[in-house]
Amino acid sequence: MFGKIFPILLAVIGLAAGGGAGYFLRPPPPDPEATADCAPNPKDHGDSEVESTEELTETSEFVKLNNQFIVPVVEDGLVSSLVIMSLSLEVKTGATEKVYRAEPKLRDAFLQVLFDHANTGGFAGAFTGSANMDRLRNSLTETARTVLGSDVIGVLVSDIVRQDT
Repeated sequence: MFGKIFPILLAVIGLAAGGGAGYFLRPPPPDPEATADCAPNPKDHGDSEVESTEELTETSEFVKLNNQFIVPVVEDGLVSSLVIMSLSLEVKTGATEKVYRAEPKLRDAFLQVLFDHANTGGFAGAFTGSANMDRLRNSLTETARTVLGSDVIGVLVSDIVRQDT
């Protein structure tokens, strides 16, 4: 029993350590003042002596779902591996609370997509190939739009690991 749980425990600890390292080693956010100085101003044609300033607006934000998704991969009636993944949603600015309010329904719908993906062989072999991952992201995005509406821009897979048993 311990021999089967130990590799899964190591994978979860590795994911947590990698996520923590990524969080603390991420680059600093860009300076908005430096970005505003470099951005061309469509109102400025070079002839005017009056300098107009235009504020840069952010049109989306990212919402990391609280818990990882654990998907069993079944072959010949037995669990052959587990896929553990973390997902984030890119949504229109101001939709973060809407995502958190609908998270239980969203997780349920995402799990169904992930189980279907696993049952059709999506997590077998080279499961991280770009065509395979694009198909998965598109399915998850369509599902998120079904639950949350047009506020969803896309679904991002932030972590993914397969642990063979």
